[in-house]
Amino acid sequence: MSGPARVTHASTRAAVLDLIRAAGMISRVGLVNATGLTGGTISTVVRGLIDEGLVAETGHAESTGGKRRVMLQLNHFARYAVGVHLDDARITYVLTNLGGAVVARISRAGSGPDEPAAVVGRMAGEVDALIDSVGVERDRILGLGLVAARPPALAEFGAALERATGLPVVLDNDATAAAIGEHWSGGVGATSTFAALYMGTGLGAGVVLGGTTHRGPSGHAGEIGHTCLDLDGPQCPCGARGCLEVLAGPGAVVARARADRALSRAAGLVGGRTRAAAPVAADFAAISRAARRGNARALALLERSARYVAVAARSLANVLDLEVLVLTGPSFAVAGSVYLPVLRAELEGAVIAHPVSVRLSPSAASASAIGAAAIVLQSELVPRQQALRLPEDLAADEPPVFVR
Repeated sequence: MSGPARVTHASTRAAVLDLIRAAGMISRVGLVNATGLTGGTISTVVRGLIDEGLVAETGHAESTGGKRRVMLQLNHFARYAVGVHLDDARITYVLTNLGGAVVARISRAGSGPDEPAAVVGRMAGEVDALIDSVGVERDRILGLGLVAARPPALAEFGAALERATGLPVVLDNDATAAAIGEHWSGGVGATSTFAALYMGTGLGAGVVLGGTTHRGPSGHAGEIGHTCLDLDGPQCPCGARGCLEVLAGPGAVVARARADRALSRAAGLVGGRTRAAAPVAADFAAISRAARRGNARALALLERSARYVAVAARSLANVLDLEVLVLTGPSFAVAGSVYLPVLRAELEGAVIAHPVSVRLSPSAASASAIGAAAIVLQSELVPRQQALRLPEDLAADEPPVFVR
């Protein structure tokens, strides 16, 4: 088992495989132009990938006057990976194919107060059920990605899960995983520099710079929830004052709603006014539903939160010169319709260098689990490499695509 996926520079094989994945369809000539490798080298590598079943030849490009080029594409069903997002409230499991598409998905009760051994045993059974539900041969599964808000605490847990499932396990942060999932599955297109703004029970961000995931030396890059927005604000559990999370995170929204007796009753909050230990995720979802039903108090709380989040996101976009910001995570899945227009308005008018595209992930609720599976695919098949860009003068059937 490994910790946060750290891998060496890519081999030629990995670079070629990643180009084929990102391009969708590309010819051997296109690979030569994109990599600068010789035709002989490309032919040898491609032949090996075809022999392994990872790549398939798929028809021909339109003729441009010479011999029609044979096109290559990833064999999406050659390999699979399991992704698991571990949370107190819910555990989300996905099985993805080589292209990052979800082929099976289940969601079960979270870890809660249960003993780790009991949770591991339950998870191992649920992973087996997930795999069995689609009849995938076990030897075609590369491994299991396990992500949570605090990955360092997962080390022993992950080792136990590895023993219980017999699958190699990699660990990472849930926000970083969400960003990798968007990148691997093509959710951000040709973008090379973007962030996935993640909101579950807290706030974080996964960052991809120049096509490479940025984790920082401790694996905690993107902790946007601890951006200070009020020097004299309330104390945050991190020790600072006025952090975004304590001002406007889901927990802050829920606390304000619980203190409002009329709203608490109207939204049917689980926690009420006094049960601080009640699930934040459940109450935040209830507030979001109330806002969609037209409850003005609920909507006002979410819009207040959105304005704070938007200001912090603007700072992130300016500091990192982002091209795209993706909103993802279970809380954005239920409240994205409120947050999205507020963030768009803030980032369209106040980012220094260029407009930033702000979008809501279509798979926000399970993004971290999908990303966890993508981390396995990425670490096993495509180790980290220098960024490559397909030349702009390729044939029309081979559009310029940025690849990690």
